[in-house]
Amino acid sequence: MHRAMRGLIQEVLTGVRDNGLPGAHHFFITFDTTHPDAKLADWLKERYPSEMTVVMQHWYDNLEVTDDGFSVTLNFGDAPETLYVPYDSIQTFVDPSVEFGLRFETQDGDDDEDGDDDPSDPSSLEVEPEKTEADVVSLDSFRK
Repeated sequence: MHRAMRGLIQEVLTGVRDNGLPGAHHFFITFDTTHPDAKLADWLKERYPSEMTVVMQHWYDNLEVTDDGFSVTLNFGDAPETLYVPYDSIQTFVDPSVEFGLRFETQDGDDDEDGDDDPSDPSSLEVEPEKTEADVVSLDSFRK
């Protein structure tokens, strides 16, 4: 299941690489900075020693998408930096403009060699967000 959802992320990013971000779409991507294949500047790794959330919205450059991950140049306070993010390091991928998100839960001692996730474990993958409906109250009920 995780592999399929990460394949979806690859497909979405390939579309962005080829056509740009359509309309109001933008992404919040949280990834594990300790992943052995993640590449980021030393100062960013020091600042974000375990995880980092990046935003792809107004300014990004050099988006490259591969079968294993993606690289992109982002602006950190007028300091452009190139990151490489393996799909396996992604913890959340959210597009708030369409209320879509994926969260990948890691389990302690994740030694699942064959890559199959336990389908009976609902916490292993969550699709977000949960839509909530607001209660609508007529102001007439408060008038005297």
